[in-house]
Amino acid sequence: MKDLVQLVEPMIPALRRYARALLHDRAVADDLVQDCLERVISHWMQRRDAKDTRQWVFAILHNLAMRGLRQQSRRGLHLALEEMDEADMSTPAPQEHRVRHQELMRALDQLPEDQRSVLLLVSVEDMSYAEAAATLEIPIGTVMSRLARARQRIRAMMDGEIDMPSLTDTHPAKRTTLRRLK
Repeated sequence: MKDLVQLVEPMIPALRRYARALLHDRAVADDLVQDCLERVISHWMQRRDAKDTRQWVFAILHNLAMRGLRQQSRRGLHLALEEMDEADMSTPAPQEHRVRHQELMRALDQLPEDQRSVLLLVSVEDMSYAEAAATLEIPIGTVMSRLARARQRIRAMMDGEIDMPSLTDTHPAKRTTLRRLK
């Protein structure tokens, strides 16, 4: 059990960052990390190799997140009007770096889940292609292909070659910032 704490505890900030980037909701992401950690503890003896613990834990988190996203897409988004702040319905004064950052986050939101997952694992979590492939349980060539397509699509959206929804089309509760999470 001491081994479990020493290996998993340092991963918690990265797990939270990845979960928040995937889900865009701090509370739901924290619940996901909690569920992931419960699963890690209950299945600790079933892991294959101590060397791949990081990929194994991230794979658990990723699979739980994808299952939750599939369930949510079947149910649809529920947002009570009384839960909204007036600030959530307004847009702050535009500043170039803030606008550019919001454009990047919207572009990231527009990526298909498979491309976004690879991009987040490689670019934000600094996983190697092999580690990302092991985490997502896909071939390394698929990781490279998805990453290339994700980067190309982000670049095209940022350059205006592909239309993105406007700020008013993207719900404020779904927006997140990687800087705050990292």
